[in-house]
Amino acid sequence: MLSNFRKKLFCYISLQNSKPLLYSAFSGTIFLKQNHYWRGKFMKKYRIGVDIGGTNIKIALVDMDGKIVYSNTTPTRADMGYEHTLGNIKLAISDLMKESNQNKNTIEAIGFGFPGQIDYQAGVVRLLPNMPGWVDIPVADIMQKEFGIVTKLDNDVRVATLGELKYGAGKGCQNLVCITVGTGIGSGLVINGKLARGAKNAAGEIGHIKMSMGDGPLCGCGDFACFEAYASGPAIVQMAKEYIMGGKSSKFKELATEELSPYIVAQAALQGDVVARQIYRKIGETIGLGLTSVINLLNPEKVIIGGGVADAGDILFNPIREVVQKRAMPIQASSVEIVHAELGNTAGVIGASLLIES
Repeated sequence: MLSNFRKKLFCYISLQNSKPLLYSAFSGTIFLKQNHYWRGKFMKKYRIGVDIGGTNIKIALVDMDGKIVYSNTTPTRADMGYEHTLGNIKLAISDLMKESNQNKNTIEAIGFGFPGQIDYQAGVVRLLPNMPGWVDIPVADIMQKEFGIVTKLDNDVRVATLGELKYGAGKGCQNLVCITVGTGIGSGLVINGKLARGAKNAAGEIGHIKMSMGDGPLCGCGDFACFEAYASGPAIVQMAKEYIMGGKSSKFKELATEELSPYIVAQAALQGDVVARQIYRKIGETIGLGLTSVINLLNPEKVIIGGGVADAGDILFNPIREVVQKRAMPIQASSVEIVHAELGNTAGVIGASLLIES
């Protein structure tokens, strides 16, 4: 009896270099377990989050407190086709599990965030507009067969929204809108504490709200006058080029050693350049106008804004807030807070690890 008891009774006593030491109360033996430990007979569980980008794929081992304990990246190489990209992902996940000493018994789930249209219930990538060949790919089935681990997938912005809701700027909120402003504008919606996906998993396409009856800039979707055609990263660059062609001098011309980018225009604005500040004010006012419709419709507690363009800070956020306060209905305007995302470039992998809960 005592012998069996000694085999099973272990006390977790310390952490050293992220490697827990296990101590047998009877034999005095110390056992070293890398990246996981025993609680009685139960091993600590982790999840894997995968964030698919156009250039690189981020993969992370995430604990149950939302902390990243191990991560790596692999090239997307979308030009090589989906089979090649999936092969890279499989290899990267295998390497992560091997290097962090994990196996299918310690990994509760794998979650993916993809930049496109996802069928969450079926676990299928329906369409990735900027990654050729990604049409109706059953990623969940493929990964579950490969690793024997439950796999979930969703749109990348909805995934980031989950991360911000549980561990970031949205903690404690029941109703929020999370948008990313970069190459385009996407959003995730939380209504009464639940992520809203819509009838066909297509909810949240805020970037394609129409800003006029039709006469406006051409959007990447093929239509005209979409929100993101007026207020995304490419819109900032286009506006900057128009100012230069119009003969207006600006510091961003000095900063643009190769080509203009929203970051360069933002840096010029932060250094006090008048033209650059005008550009960001106009972009902020446009984002504020687009958000006004969403805020009037959904009455969120918070609007969380992330993405590369949002890193400009107050030169962007101040005009957004001003327009919302002026144009939204009084109750909605008074009850909403507009804030910067907190998780940065980890929102995707952390949020993906939470898909098993959503």
